Amino acid sequence: ADCEKEPSSNMWIYILLGNMLRGIGETPIAPLGISYLDDFAKEEDVPVYVACLHTIAMLGPMFGFLLGSLCAKLYVDIGFVDLGSITITPQDSRWVGAWWLGFLIGGAASFLSAIPFCFLPKSLKRPEEANNDKISHNLLENMGATRKKSTPAKPQPRNQPIYPFLSDFYTSLKKVLGNRMYFTLLCSSLLQFSSFIGFLTYKPKYMEQQYGQSTSKSNFLIGLTSLPPIGIGIFLGGLIMKKYKMSIIGATKFAITMSFLGYTISLLHFFVGCENHVVAGMTVSYE
Repeated sequence: ADCEKEPSSNMWIYILLGNMLRGIGETPIAPLGISYLDDFAKEEDVPVYVACLHTIAMLGPMFGFLLGSLCAKLYVDIGFVDLGSITITPQDSRWVGAWWLGFLIGGAASFLSAIPFCFLPKSLKRPEEANNDKISHNLLENMGATRKKSTPAKPQPRNQPIYPFLSDFYTSLKKVLGNRMYFTLLCSSLLQFSSFIGFLTYKPKYMEQQYGQSTSKSNFLIGLTSLPPIGIGIFLGGLIMKKYKMSIIGATKFAITMSFLGYTISLLHFFVGCENHVVAGMTVSYE
């Protein structure tokens, strides 16, 4: 009767809440960090800085895979059971690694790396060479002050919306999505990330099943071979954009060309694989 009972645990709720908090903390880094660099750096230096930001963002998953490889070699109940009494090894299919240990290490590292952000100033001195194609914050303030002086104050209506920022957000979102270039970039980014996430999600399991590798070794190989080339490519792209001082149109053409080239090369994955395993009744007959 005990064997028929299904195990039940509410620990997945803590993992869900932890991932939600992690997402809330990590999301502002990319958009706000890029805008921070774009506002307070020279125009020709912005591609390199943004490339460095994305390159470091690629190094994080690489170290994460390496850390996952190390944690997978440790037994799941490390610190709570006598490791000498365990008779199975990481190569055994029944082995469960210390998957929870990576959350603790990653959380502590994220907390420590977030401390320097508290000491960043709200604004920096802008470069002497002002960008003609940028609308600075001061210009917007001057325009707003001019409008206030020239336009008489209108009486505010009594029935104001409770959440006015929702209407402003909807207006801004409509303008952004109405930009054809941005919308095209958004669609291409969705396609790239969809393929990239699927690649990283199923490649470890593919290596385990097709090549007979352990979970620890497959994570180690992926972290060491897949992500560093991507980081190097992002950094080289930033250097190329800085050297040739590409405009928005030039950068778009460059991105389309490189994306199409990467897509063409990725088609070679269809020619990589192993022969099917010999399974009676499926790949071969029972005789």
